Amino acid sequence: MKSNAPEAEFILADVFGTGPYSGNSLAVFHDTEGLDPGQRQTITQELRHFESVFLHATDDRTRYRAYIHTLEEELDFAGHPLIGAAAVLHASLATPDERSSWTFGLNRKSVSVVTERRDEGWWAEMDQGRPEFLGAVALSRRAELLAALNCREDDLYEDLPLEIVSVGLPYLIVPLRRGLENARIVRRDFQALLGTVGAHFVYVFDVGASEGRTWDNDGIVEDVATGSAAGPVGAYLTRHGYLEPDRTLTLHQGRFAGRPSELLVRTAGSPDDIQGVFVGGSVFIIGAGALHVLPHARPTQNRRDC
Repeated sequence: MKSNAPEAEFILADVFGTGPYSGNSLAVFHDTEGLDPGQRQTITQELRHFESVFLHATDDRTRYRAYIHTLEEELDFAGHPLIGAAAVLHASLATPDERSSWTFGLNRKSVSVVTERRDEGWWAEMDQGRPEFLGAVALSRRAELLAALNCREDDLYEDLPLEIVSVGLPYLIVPLRRGLENARIVRRDFQALLGTVGAHFVYVFDVGASEGRTWDNDGIVEDVATGSAAGPVGAYLTRHGYLEPDRTLTLHQGRFAGRPSELLVRTAGSPDDIQGVFVGGSVFIIGAGALHVLPHARPTQNRRDC
C-alpha cells in the first residue's frame, strides 16, 4: 500500500556475532536529519531492537553525527550501534579491500571506528578513549547491591572490588567467581539504587570464564553484546592486574539470551595510566527496509504494559 508519509530507510546488522543471526541486532538509519528525538524514540520502540542508531551526514564522508536510542531513552554513548554503523558505512561507501576510519559525534564526545572487510562480514574496532574510574563501592553497600542482583557475597571473585568505570556510560562492574547463571535484577527500583553509587547500568562478570551479563534497568530485557560495558571491563581488569595492556581479551555475552556474542577488548598504556580502551568485533549485514515516519511522535508507552 502506497503512503504519502516520508520514509526512513535502514540497514539491519548483527554486531559482535559469530555469524549472521547471532550477536546484537541493530537498525542503522541514515540521512535522518528530518527526524526529531520523539520520532527517533518511537521508531526504536517499533522495531524492538535493544538500540537503534540514527546518522546525520556532514560535508566529510567519514564524519557523522550519531543519535543512539534504546527502547526507553536516548544515550550519550553506546558500543554496538557505532560498531554496526561504521560497518554499514563501509559496505555502502568504501571499496571492499579498503581499511577505513569513521568518526561519530555524540552528545558528549566523539568516537572513532576503523573497519575492514573480512570473509562474509565486516570487522570494526572502536577507540573508546581513556576510561574514568569513578570509585569502588563501600563494603557496607555490597550486600544490598548483590541481593538486588540475586547474588551472594560468596559468589564474588576474591580480592576484586565492585567498582564504577566509564568510557561514556558509568557501569557498576560486579566480578563473580560463580553464579552468573543465577544473576538477574530482582528489585523494582534498581535504577534508583544504581544512582546512589553513581552508576547508570550494571555489568555482572564471571572473571574466570570471561563472560558477562547486563539488562535494562527494569530487568526485563537482557542485552546480548554491550560494547559500552566491554571497555570498562577491560579497563577494570587492566587496573587490577588481570589483563595486560596490549593483550586482547575475548569477552563472551548473550549465551543466556540465545544470541552468543564475542567482543574483543584491549587497552593501551599501563595499569596505573590506561591511555585508551579498544573494543572490536564482527558485523554481519542481513537486510534493509524503510519505515513510514509519523509527523509527530506518539506518547511513550510504559514497557511493563506491553
